Amino acid sequence: MSINWTNLRKELIGDRTKSVLPPSIKLPMLPQALTEFLHRAEDPNSGVNELGKIIQSDSGLTCELLRYVNSSSIGLRQKVSTAPQAVSLLGIRPTKLFLMSAGVQNAMKACKSRLMNIQSFWTTNLERALFSREIAVLLRVSPELAYAGSMLHDFLLPMLCNELFDQYYQFVQTPENIRRPLVAYEKEVLGWDHALATAQVMSGWEFPDDLICCVLLHHGGLATLCDPEIGRSAAAAVAVAALMPDTLRQPGDGLAELIKLEQIWPQFNLKELAGKVQSQLEAASAQAGQHFSLARRLEKARAALPETVVR
Repeated sequence: MSINWTNLRKELIGDRTKSVLPPSIKLPMLPQALTEFLHRAEDPNSGVNELGKIIQSDSGLTCELLRYVNSSSIGLRQKVSTAPQAVSLLGIRPTKLFLMSAGVQNAMKACKSRLMNIQSFWTTNLERALFSREIAVLLRVSPELAYAGSMLHDFLLPMLCNELFDQYYQFVQTPENIRRPLVAYEKEVLGWDHALATAQVMSGWEFPDDLICCVLLHHGGLATLCDPEIGRSAAAAVAVAALMPDTLRQPGDGLAELIKLEQIWPQFNLKELAGKVQSQLEAASAQAGQHFSLARRLEKARAALPETVVR
């Protein structure tokens, strides 16, 4: 079944000019090369060489793209050395999706946070994106869309934690055994949640509607897999990956939910997937050694489970 992502985006957040964020919160500017690439990529007459040259005008985006396309997770037989080659091999849409996540990350790198370790935050995002991509492969949906959705769905949180420090500090200080999910807390205290705010920002940047919906729906949990419309889409992969523990401990029972999922989905071997993702993360990030990965969390959690529950 084909999903009309534009209609779904309009139904969930309305037009592209709306924003729940307070006017005092100033968003970063996207890299000029990314903005130009997104504009030119919409033109069917734009060629690979032209688009590659736009990327090459930004050394940061060029390095990120080449690192990504040459990574072990992509599995190319021959190394790529130029942006036009990368666009040619990946394809325009996969390149576009990757550059959106890389460009936003570059724009947010200067953001500081009093509530979270920024390096740990981005490493978690990367691990989650790699995990989301593996789930997308199992679902036979777009791995590139799932990857981008997982990289982007929390990117506003460091800024929100600074600008609305008191509210988020109260959430962090609440004992985990009585803490509500972050999105429920945000809706009660702020009247909106970070998923909606992030989706609206991306809509204002004219990002693709399917990517916006993946971000907006990322806290749907395992119920997303049962949805007759989006249960077999990249949005479902993003929602499942969002259950991974993170810096703010948003999904308090997320790991338990992932363990539950492998009991009912034979193809979902959590230990195997977590190990594969850890290997990819170690190859992609110098910070992986200090990161408390999903594989390590799973090993610790399984040690505490009754033997009959352990797969």
